Amino acid sequence: MMIKRPELLQKYDLSCVMALFSAAASMAPGVEQQLTKFLPGLIFAKSRQGYGMTETTGTVTRSPVDSEGKDPSGSVGLVLPLVELKVIDEETGKSCGPMQRGELVVRGPMNMKGYYDDPEATANILDHEGWIHTGDIGYYDEDGFVFVVDRAKELIKCRGNQVAPAELEDLLLTNHDIADAAVVGIADELAGELPLAFVVRKPNSNITEQQIKDFVASHVAPYKQLAGGVRFVAEIPKLASGKILRRQLRDSLRTQSKL
Repeated sequence: MMIKRPELLQKYDLSCVMALFSAAASMAPGVEQQLTKFLPGLIFAKSRQGYGMTETTGTVTRSPVDSEGKDPSGSVGLVLPLVELKVIDEETGKSCGPMQRGELVVRGPMNMKGYYDDPEATANILDHEGWIHTGDIGYYDEDGFVFVVDRAKELIKCRGNQVAPAELEDLLLTNHDIADAAVVGIADELAGELPLAFVVRKPNSNITEQQIKDFVASHVAPYKQLAGGVRFVAEIPKLASGKILRRQLRDSLRTQSKL
């Protein structure tokens, strides 16, 4: 919202802002770089990020305060003390090495004991070894910095390939005619699923569906293109934390198909 409405930031003197901390949803490197241009007083010329969830009763990773800007852009930081984190293959459950994507699982004294009066839901997220299966897809680099790519159940499976909605959303937000965007998968008999984008045009923009498709196609592999189409909407439904309500968007597609 801040980088898409720069006039809001330009109304104030923000040179006194020395640190920026972001959580709830990972910040794409491109968004981070654009935002820091408006905040010249940032100590390390970048934002700091953190990662956690209600079931871990707090933060799991956080950008270090003494990294002197060495932590890579887009990272949610390093694993905190007393916390264990590993990346596992979604199908085999085996641990993944550096730069290998998989589901993030977390263990530590801060983990919840379970959902109140719901053993089935507890068993679906907390295994017998005490690992919480976050449902988030990510990886860590050679230095231990963690990156969150997307939600496992939100990945789009197109022609046997996995497409991360967040990747396409980040790309769409770089287009000057687009104010906001969300990507979901739409069922297709041949491909399994096809990426479809919900787009909010910027004021006075007349960008068309084909122009958006061409823009995305010029940046991504064929299976990541918006073969499912583009839907123009007034706004993208989100939680107060900023997380996109993809299920609500999918439900709107099913409702339209019945009309």
